Amino acid sequence: MKPTFDDLLARARALTCPGHRALLGIAGSPGSGKSTLAEHLVRALNGDGGPWAAHVPMDGFHLADAELGRLGRLDRKGAPDTFDAAGYAALLRRLREERDETVYAPGFERVLEQPLAGAIPVPPSARLVVTEGNYLLLGTGPWARVRRELDEVWFCELEEDERVRRLVARHEEFGKAHQEAVDWVLGTDQRNADLVAATRDRADLVVPEAAVPSGRRAA
Repeated sequence: MKPTFDDLLARARALTCPGHRALLGIAGSPGSGKSTLAEHLVRALNGDGGPWAAHVPMDGFHLADAELGRLGRLDRKGAPDTFDAAGYAALLRRLREERDETVYAPGFERVLEQPLAGAIPVPPSARLVVTEGNYLLLGTGPWARVRRELDEVWFCELEEDERVRRLVARHEEFGKAHQEAVDWVLGTDQRNADLVAATRDRADLVVPEAAVPSGRRAA
């Protein structure tokens, strides 16, 4: 039986226990609905009576464009080696271990397409941290450390044509011309999507499109 959004809420709540901060990962290919699901989960959980869930996206660990240019990787931004995966894994460990003070995580500004240091506060009251990104289940290099820090990882699954349509629309929303967006989605993004899709079987749960609330991302 496929899970509903209410089933996902119950499963997320069940990860927490006294004296323990749980970390839930949401993986999936670009455009599959990871951020939308994470934001709706955190908003619904915090509606239970206080800010006890926090959202920390992986995208804050994009390398800056200046560094990608220096490394010769700017034309494939979004590939696994265009992130600070070791830094991301270190932050997840810190979030798990340092529960008595606010921990600041980097965010990602989509208009600028650049990471922003210290943009997301995770307060001591947060008993659940929801993090999402493409490569949480990738078992190579420093990405393998990421999976070890997560209590569970869910995989967002979306019909391929719809995923591509949404991704093209997102690139257009943030400044790309239509053909430029299509070329990027079918080139760089698709290579990354194929890599992510191969990690699906490592997930603790596969989340179908029907379980993700419809509409734009939560505010």
